[in-house]
Amino acid sequence: MDPLFSLTYVQNQGAAWNILEGQMTFFTLITVIAVVVVTYLIFRYRKESKFLTIGLALVLAGAVGNFIDRIRLGYVVDMIQADFIQFPIFNIADSSLVIGVILIFIYTIFEDRLKGKEHGGESGNYNNK
Repeated sequence: MDPLFSLTYVQNQGAAWNILEGQMTFFTLITVIAVVVVTYLIFRYRKESKFLTIGLALVLAGAVGNFIDRIRLGYVVDMIQADFIQFPIFNIADSSLVIGVILIFIYTIFEDRLKGKEHGGESGNYNNK
């Protein structure tokens, strides 16, 4: 049986598929903005939703993890290769970012539906014709 994942060392100076390779200033600026905004959102919503807070914390962790590599090494170390599909090699921080964004997306969808029901509106009620 072939493995689903393997370890492959890659020095990534860009984002996924090495896009924006060598744009250290751009990545630094975007990361600093993201860290400030996400940190604010964590403190703003921490008492309202643990689900959202976890999603935001995962995004923050992923952004900081990749940022540390970029500052320390000048590139991000990627090492996880999915052997069952053609996909860029990634790292734990990338996984954290993706899972966090998915959780935030799910929260956004369900939070919108809940707000519509709480206010007696038709938001989220897709059975009306």
